[in-house]
Amino acid sequence: MDIFEKNDKRTNYCGTVTKELLGKRVCVLGWAQKQRDLGSLIFIDLRDRSGIVQLAFDENTDRKIFDKAFTVRAEFVLCAKGIVRERATVNKNIPTGDVEIAVDEFKILGKAQTPPFEIVENSDVKADLRLKHRYLDLRRPDMQRNIIARSKIVNLTRNYFNENGFIDIETPNLIRPTPEGARDYLVPSRVHNGKFYALPQSPQIYKQLLMYSGFDRYIQIARCFRDEDLRADRQPEFTQIDMEISFTDEDEIIAINEGYIKYIFKNFMKQDLKTPFERITWRDAMDRFGSDKPDMRFGFELKELSDIVKNTEFKVFAGAIENGGSVRAINVKGGAKFSRKEIDSLTEVAKTYKAKGMAWLKMSNGEISSSYAKFLTDAENKAINEKMELCDGDLLLVIADKNKVVFDSLGALRCECAKRLGILKNDEFKFVWVTEFPLFEYSEEDGRYYAMHHPFTAPMDEDYGFIDTDPGKVRARAYDIVLNGTELGGGSIRIHTTEMQEHMFSILGIGKEDAQEKFGFLLEAFKYGVPPHGGLAYGLDRLVTLLLGLEDIRDVIAFPKVQNASELMSKCPSFANPDDLKELGIAVINTEEE
Repeated sequence: MDIFEKNDKRTNYCGTVTKELLGKRVCVLGWAQKQRDLGSLIFIDLRDRSGIVQLAFDENTDRKIFDKAFTVRAEFVLCAKGIVRERATVNKNIPTGDVEIAVDEFKILGKAQTPPFEIVENSDVKADLRLKHRYLDLRRPDMQRNIIARSKIVNLTRNYFNENGFIDIETPNLIRPTPEGARDYLVPSRVHNGKFYALPQSPQIYKQLLMYSGFDRYIQIARCFRDEDLRADRQPEFTQIDMEISFTDEDEIIAINEGYIKYIFKNFMKQDLKTPFERITWRDAMDRFGSDKPDMRFGFELKELSDIVKNTEFKVFAGAIENGGSVRAINVKGGAKFSRKEIDSLTEVAKTYKAKGMAWLKMSNGEISSSYAKFLTDAENKAINEKMELCDGDLLLVIADKNKVVFDSLGALRCECAKRLGILKNDEFKFVWVTEFPLFEYSEEDGRYYAMHHPFTAPMDEDYGFIDTDPGKVRARAYDIVLNGTELGGGSIRIHTTEMQEHMFSILGIGKEDAQEKFGFLLEAFKYGVPPHGGLAYGLDRLVTLLLGLEDIRDVIAFPKVQNASELMSKCPSFANPDDLKELGIAVINTEEE
């Protein structure tokens, strides 16, 4: 292999060698995409992060250089110098397709074995193989565009918040374990034997303390960690765009963040968004869409049928209402084209959300077929069809069950039907704010209330009186921003008085001693003047994924984990050195080796 020397520095990236450089001498560096040997001619496609340029070796090329080019194989690392000239055969598929470099200096800086998969765009190679060799996967042009796009969005984010008076402050990554939320990743302390740090699930407490400290506008691109089961849009370590503001209210926070989204779309997507975005309450979102993160790109809204069928003899409907549930339906416009087999598969979708079944009715060419109509009276059927605005080509899907099951099932069914009908477009962006979430959610299993967001969220002023008498009625000063059915971010106005914070802890079953043990430093800070404040945090990974029209957040993270929270490339997590464990005072028990 040749030596990389000081005068081998790049003058141009491959993708920037265009007709403007004709006749000029350039130096390019990168990887060989492929080599084509035509006998008296050799062409090498050289690739770097910017694109591809053709290197040309012909009868005018020094013989040693020509022979060296003959040995080049895919993924060799090369340095080439020469004069930019017009290509004899133009390649219209790449920006550099009308020029080539007539090479007069050439070095092989690194040789490569045949890679386990071809380094090409939109590879159909299995994900596990790509992730095992992630450093190769990241060479692919689409992956490089994704990671570069993420970097641009981060830079735009910093620019916007800097221009709006926010101060970028880092908060600790070794913190006190948290009592609520997902499981913490714990880090043992060598110095304080037997004690543990936790990796932060979010900078929540520290950013509130920054408000107490007088930094009235805080921003951070924050790394966060949660030991929870993974999904397509979740990772055990992820990045938040985290912010907090003092002396504020919901309207100001929403306005600042609509400005941020508008700024990102204008400067990255080259689109002008109309603001303000639509706002709906949590209650309205559940009643209309069966979800607190509704996809607003299409209809198929829920409608309640309980009043129509509350006295029906059809026990499936009547029984659900008698047990405190409801009967609700969606009208899938164009859904009558679904076959019976496809409708049965929709029933299976509903069952994954704990529905016992799904009733349906469709009208096709004026003919009605249904799983439930024969069990209802003509008057009941007529009332349902009128309320659901049944037309030819429609499919009604009905769920009768506990309200949570009804909402979850129909919320999922409306999205599944939209997907199957092909009416969702990745280049359509529909934002909505969901506000006034419940402050608490009740766990039947544990027999107590939990904070729906976190224990520092303030209640709506007019609902504060219900905290002791009917906690389920209390609405939070909380808000989520949702894009195309995905929660991009969420936040709230925080509690800023000792009395209310202690009251909140008591409702959540955190006694005074327990609160002092877990949050004593926070309650101590309350004594010295706390401003009204609130904030919001976005999932950066989700935001980038949606803006690029991708399905999996792993495609915008350089080195992601897989479903079981392991990394296939480095094979982590791994076993620790026994001597290290001994020094930490830790013994590992019941470990199953793979």
